[in-house]
Amino acid sequence: MILIKEVENKIKFIKFLILFFLLCTFFSCFNLTKNLNNDVVKIKDKNDSLINKNSFVLSIKDTKTIYKNKIFYNNIKTFVCHKAEDEMSIPIINLKTNNKLIISFDDLDGDIKDYYYSIIHCDFNWYRSDLRKSEYISGFFKNPIINFESSFNTLENYTHYSFEFPCLEMKPLISGNYIFEIYENEKIVAHKRFMVLDTKISIKANAKKATLAEFRNTKHEIDFKIIHPGLKIDNPFSQVKVSIKQNNSEIDEINNLQPLFVKKDILDYNYDDGSNTFWGGNEFRNFDIRSLRFFSEKIRDISMDSNNYNVFLFNDKKRAFNYYSILPDLNGNYFISTQESVEPKIESEYPFVFFSLPIKKIQFGDVYITGKFSDWQIKEENRMVYNNIKKKYEKKIQLKQGYYNYAYAVYDSLTNFVDIQHIEGSHYQTKNDYFIYVYYKQINDSYDQLIGFLKISSKELF
Repeated sequence: MILIKEVENKIKFIKFLILFFLLCTFFSCFNLTKNLNNDVVKIKDKNDSLINKNSFVLSIKDTKTIYKNKIFYNNIKTFVCHKAEDEMSIPIINLKTNNKLIISFDDLDGDIKDYYYSIIHCDFNWYRSDLRKSEYISGFFKNPIINFESSFNTLENYTHYSFEFPCLEMKPLISGNYIFEIYENEKIVAHKRFMVLDTKISIKANAKKATLAEFRNTKHEIDFKIIHPGLKIDNPFSQVKVSIKQNNSEIDEINNLQPLFVKKDILDYNYDDGSNTFWGGNEFRNFDIRSLRFFSEKIRDISMDSNNYNVFLFNDKKRAFNYYSILPDLNGNYFISTQESVEPKIESEYPFVFFSLPIKKIQFGDVYITGKFSDWQIKEENRMVYNNIKKKYEKKIQLKQGYYNYAYAVYDSLTNFVDIQHIEGSHYQTKNDYFIYVYYKQINDSYDQLIGFLKISSKELF
């Protein structure tokens, strides 16, 4: 009997321990949840600094979030990033050189705010890398944006902010993909992509008509070789990644290619099966709003009310079945300029531009207006609305004065497919720029280096 009682006591004691452990776990989780609702979470990031609850939540999501060019608030407009010497260049600089980027944006609230910026290092796929900030930043981890000017003599009041990068206070230590993060009072305002190049290889490439007969009149094929005599690559199929972009567009990108042939110091990507082909597309549509006094070719009317200018474009037409015709374009790019002012960055107006496309309503997706001005993305603010009475798609977009290229895209949300050819058509004669990026990851490294870059054109195919 004594033995049985001792066993029962031991069982009760074990149950008590289990219950105690479960209660401790519950209250620990409860306290963590409660702390997340406080202004500051007592958890330190990799840089040993306290982070607020919003930053903590973002840091959890960042591991699975692809960083894109994005503006989080409607008052921020015309967020651009380019080389200091070329307004229409892509945002790429060479590591440890005097190359500079100019970053600027407008705040339509029109007041003065304390904006800051920082940079985030990303991997090949634009996910946040596992590096500490001290591993990729030389200098301060955040900088104030101290250059700003108020708009002058405009209907739309705004404040123009700008900064130069790299600077004495902040420089990148390594190559790769980066994000500028703009924020105000810990509130993230905008993201903008840029790249830092550390050239270690050379690229030879050629843009030509597609090899496959069925696509010879509609597609471009990009054949290229990576030459790396000074760089040891043990496993090119896992260590080397390549991204090819048409006109540097996020819509038209190939990033899953592997070398077809591996030779001594050469990786050959000469495919014939269509894996490296792009739809040629069409020359971009354009409109010129550098002047709001005189009508350019594509403008039907200009009006002004007490608050805004309104610019009405002529009706566009579907071009899917048209023959190719030579039209000068900027390959989807744009630039800010005015004809009636001296300083476009602060003297340009923000008119509403009215687009119209008379076609039958498309059943398999929505129609969007896209181009470099929309960061080559499918954005809700650029989605057209179908007018059942007038039988056409319509949209108005507020844009800063300048010269713009654009195209119409059909987006199928069910398949996540963007179809520009449905409205614009596709021709091998179309002049496009192709950007080739080569990334490399050493076996023991925790990040992707950007070791090669090349820009080629299809203009010789015409």
